[in-house]
Amino acid sequence: MIEELRKKLPAEEFDYLVLMDALKNYKKPRDKITQLLKTKSIIRVKKGIYIFGQKYRKGPVSLEVLANQIYGPSYISLEYALSYHGLIPERVQWVTSITSQKSKSFETPVGNFSYRHIHTGKYIVGVDDVQLDTYRFCLMASPEKAIADIIAPMTDMINKETVKEYLVDSMRIEPHELFQLSVKRAEEISKVYKNARVNYFLQFLKDSQ
Repeated sequence: MIEELRKKLPAEEFDYLVLMDALKNYKKPRDKITQLLKTKSIIRVKKGIYIFGQKYRKGPVSLEVLANQIYGPSYISLEYALSYHGLIPERVQWVTSITSQKSKSFETPVGNFSYRHIHTGKYIVGVDDVQLDTYRFCLMASPEKAIADIIAPMTDMINKETVKEYLVDSMRIEPHELFQLSVKRAEEISKVYKNARVNYFLQFLKDSQ
């Protein structure tokens, strides 16, 4: 059964509806799911979200795909997005996302996921549909958006100099990496956010390019 299922599901991550559809030819598909879980052929990440067990994986599990699936609507942002884009040196322990729903966090068998609330009107701008491989995509903040999400609530950012100090000294983003960011995209984000800290970030980018 698992070999047949593996052929039908090319990705390592899948939800309940996809799993039920793949098992639709069985008389009692829910019983099959219970059996697959017992034998650890599949693993429940969260209610309704699954991955293949280690023995049956064709490749690594995508934390990015899971982050979008576990709680949504959401997009990956903040420190994890900056790490993914290669802007900060540290490997981030939590997969950090932004959501238009309530803030939440989840500890799962494959990793920890946190979600911070943002107003719906600020949600879409600056988010990309990133292709991870042949089958998998995820919603992720652009570098400009991830930085905006980080600094927007930080009231101690009082001008563009304090924003620069935080990004370079505290987050350890290389100045030349900052200088390559898109002013146009930062402007689009700033218009929607209407936030002093995000405006300071935009001013810094404009002055450095």
